[in-house]
Amino acid sequence: MRKSNVALRLQESLLAEARRTAEKEGVALNQFINVAVAEKLATLRTEDYFRERSERGSVARAKRILKKAGKGNAPVRGDEVD
Repeated sequence: MRKSNVALRLQESLLAEARRTAEKEGVALNQFINVAVAEKLATLRTEDYFRERSERGSVARAKRILKKAGKGNAPVRGDEVD
């Protein structure tokens, strides 16, 4: 794996909190920042996936499927709504 160096400018308060959190988690600050960036990227990719997926969806089709759900199946223990 190729590694790159990047100059990162953080607000002092943000850097201090990141350092405290990394220490509490028992990881190096560099590792903490790597994981934080990876989590953010995964979140953005997930948003894109669901946005694209929703554009292909059909509310009418979903309602038809839900209307059929459970037909012919008697309720079983645990189906109760609290």
